[in-house]
Amino acid sequence: MTSVNSSEQNSPNRANLAKANSSLHRQLWVFAAGSFAFGFALIPLYSVICDITGYGDRSKLEKASAAVLESGASDRLVTLELMSAAPMVGDWEFRPVDPFIQIHPGKLYTVKFYAKNLRSQPMVAQAVPSIAPGSATPYFHKTECFCFTPQPFEANQERELTVRFSVDPSLPANVDRLTLAYSMYDSAAKVTQTAAVTNVPGSGASNDLPAP
Repeated sequence: MTSVNSSEQNSPNRANLAKANSSLHRQLWVFAAGSFAFGFALIPLYSVICDITGYGDRSKLEKASAAVLESGASDRLVTLELMSAAPMVGDWEFRPVDPFIQIHPGKLYTVKFYAKNLRSQPMVAQAVPSIAPGSATPYFHKTECFCFTPQPFEANQERELTVRFSVDPSLPANVDRLTLAYSMYDSAAKVTQTAAVTNVPGSGASNDLPAP
C-alpha cells in the first residue's frame, strides 16, 4: 500500500518536471531563433543608420576626412586593433591581414582584410562595422570601405578588402587604443544584382588574389 501511494505521489512530480523541461526547450528555441534573426537584422538596421546619420555616405565621409587631413598630423601614437567575426552558418573565412597597427591621428591609412567564400556557390557578403570605445566613433573617418556596399563572391573566391581611414587629432587624450571590428554576414541580395559593385570606386573591393 505504501509503494502505491509513493508512486501516486511521484506521478505529479514527473508530470511537472516534464512540463518544465518542455517549457525550457521552447524558450531556448525562441532565444536561438531570435539571436539568428537579430544577426541578419543588423544589415538593414545598419543601412537605416547610414541613411539617417550619413555614416557610410562616401561624399560626406570624404569631406570629413579631408578636413581632418588639412588640420595636420599629430605626433601622438594610437594603437588600432583590427578584429573580425563571421557567423558559423555563413561559411566565410574572414580576418584582418594585420591585427594591429600604430597610427598618428591626422594621417590617412590603409588596412586590408582577407575574405574567402568557402561555399561551392556564389554568395554576397555584407560587413557591419563597429568601433570601440563607442565614444571614439565620431573621430574615426573612413573614406573607403568594403562595408559601404555588398560584396559579391564567386564560389570559393578569395579577395582582399580595403579600408582607408583617418583619425581626428581631436580624439580625447585619454584614448590611446581603438578597435575596429567587422562582422561578415550573408546578404539577402542576389549576386546577379550586385556583381557590378566589385568595380565601383570606393567600394573597398580589390581584384582576386593571385593563385598561390
